[in-house]
Amino acid sequence: MKKLRASFFTPCFALALMLGLSIVPAPTMAADAKPIVGDWEGTLDPGAQAKKRIVVHISAAQDGTLSGTIDYPDQETSGILITAITFKEPTLHFESSSSQSVYDGTMSKDSSEITGTWKQAGASLNLILKRTP
Repeated sequence: MKKLRASFFTPCFALALMLGLSIVPAPTMAADAKPIVGDWEGTLDPGAQAKKRIVVHISAAQDGTLSGTIDYPDQETSGILITAITFKEPTLHFESSSSQSVYDGTMSKDSSEITGTWKQAGASLNLILKRTP
């Protein structure tokens, strides 16, 4: 009887344990990374030159490591690699060595936009990036 009871309860216990663990969320990406992941769009206004739209794509690997690319739709340029990126809520910093640009910004409380400064070729421009759907 004990053997029968043990053989019946072992699979039941294992099933209950698996179901219980599936309800508990798995460790997520870096806690701060989640609100920054997505696509962000803004417009650089260099004054005397034409305005230039910019789209920033930010993604996160399972370990929370951030990566991204930059597009300039008006110049038909896309996929410029972001070579360094950090986000510690609410502060975003990224760099692109190929375009020699740096961005430092602060995310709004509702995570809908990032207000910051774009630095490139010795110029500093205000740039607001807004989350795109």
